Amino acid sequence: MKPAKFDYVSPSTVEAAIEALVASKGEGKLLAGGQSLLPLLNFRMARPSVLIDLNRIDGLSYIEDREDRIAIGALTRHSDLECSPLVASRLPVMAAAMRHVAHLAIRNRGTIGGSLSHADPAAELPMLSAFYNARISIQGPNGLRAVAAEEFFIDALTSCLEPDEMVVEAEFPILEHDGWAFEEIARRFGDFALASVALSVRRSGSSLEDARIAVMGVADTPLRLKEAERELVALTLDEQAPELFSEIVASKVLPNDDLHASGEYRTHLLKELSKRALRTALASKEHAA
Repeated sequence: MKPAKFDYVSPSTVEAAIEALVASKGEGKLLAGGQSLLPLLNFRMARPSVLIDLNRIDGLSYIEDREDRIAIGALTRHSDLECSPLVASRLPVMAAAMRHVAHLAIRNRGTIGGSLSHADPAAELPMLSAFYNARISIQGPNGLRAVAAEEFFIDALTSCLEPDEMVVEAEFPILEHDGWAFEEIARRFGDFALASVALSVRRSGSSLEDARIAVMGVADTPLRLKEAERELVALTLDEQAPELFSEIVASKVLPNDDLHASGEYRTHLLKELSKRALRTALASKEHAA
């Protein structure tokens, strides 16, 4: 199919893009990479009155070290994150996850702002924003506001963005951890995740001092499992720890059935991925030492 008729504008500033959104009275759509929007247009599941192309706006594509956090501009491409030495060294879970995002052509065009705004619960960047407790900067007609990732995602494909607002930046705090892992299962490599686990830990002897856990593909939004983090830290790191950890993670999530997998199957995947993630995280710490 072909898209329904729409007007097209290509502003050169964020302010002009916001003005176009306001003028569209809720009927406009922003175009960044277009990896999610263009299929919706072609199937006429989206019928905007105007398409606002952001790609002429300078200054929205960057990866910047801000000491205790990494700031990423909204027009930064997935491939920029995948290939960035700064991301690899300071946000290693993100670097590992980027290899699972769709395919090379899509990573070359898709943007972090577009992925966050689309709010797919089985997409890597929304999950990573929850995992890192990112702060997402949003600009609208009333200026800038910052929203924590856990407040940004409301439901499947639904964020807290108002119709006249756009994401301009996301800041990802750096975790002072020494072991990490990212595990994902999809029907085919590059498809949306059936289940995924992100894990980062700081070890002290036979126990953990701190842990960070997030999952995706098993709920209507990406989830950071704070209670599971506390329970993992309380475990003794012996041979039984991966099995116990998998039960902890599975107990915090109740996946629904859908066209791709049953909730029971997703729970099974989550357990297996959790075991693998903890083994990998502890091994990466030992290798680093």
